[in-house]
Amino acid sequence: MTNTDASFPPERKRGSGVKVVYEVLRDEILDLVLPPGSPIDELQLAERFKMSRTPIREALVRLAGEGLIDTLPNRSTMVANIDFLNMHTFFDALVLMYRVTTKLAAQYHRPEDIAIIRAHQARFAAAAEAQDALAMIATNAALHSAIADAGRNPYFTGLFNRLLDEGRRILRLYYQSYGDRLPKQFVDEHEDMIAAIAARDAETADRLAKVHAEQIVKQIQTFFSRNERIDIAL
Repeated sequence: MTNTDASFPPERKRGSGVKVVYEVLRDEILDLVLPPGSPIDELQLAERFKMSRTPIREALVRLAGEGLIDTLPNRSTMVANIDFLNMHTFFDALVLMYRVTTKLAAQYHRPEDIAIIRAHQARFAAAAEAQDALAMIATNAALHSAIADAGRNPYFTGLFNRLLDEGRRILRLYYQSYGDRLPKQFVDEHEDMIAAIAARDAETADRLAKVHAEQIVKQIQTFFSRNERIDIAL
């Protein structure tokens, strides 16, 4: 288990304890602070969060429902492994959502949407310049979520946000493979997509989003194929 200490107020609204435990553990799993296969101990979590095991158990049920933790036949609990064998289905959905949301943004955005998108792009560029992998992952997700919002289809936005969230563990491994030299080309690719969106050039926006998404997928697949055993640095 992680040694990170969390300080929580002694009084909480009913149900807030579940929310706190769920959100903290979910972030730690997706950011690989808790790597795949890590054991989950309810008693240790109760001591860490200074609460009873009931809200801990409820939070773990939510995480299990999202496929982030597994309960083994002996009733022990662990962080779920990444399903590399079926990763192609995730990639197919991800590329499609990159294309659809970017194209719709070019068609339906409002002037204020572009300002929001550019603000997220500035944060991503700053994260890339600082070579901060976790910040790059977070700001990239925020940027593409804002692009999806500009497309005015909440169903696509919801699905894309889910895919971006689930992809955090994969991207963490991907960026880890670069060591101290994280890629910066995504900054320019984002700029090109934003320019196409602002110009309401849906065809170019779609094409750029497709290229952007597919080259990310190809690089991740190449990395995985070269590493039969993937070591996750804590």
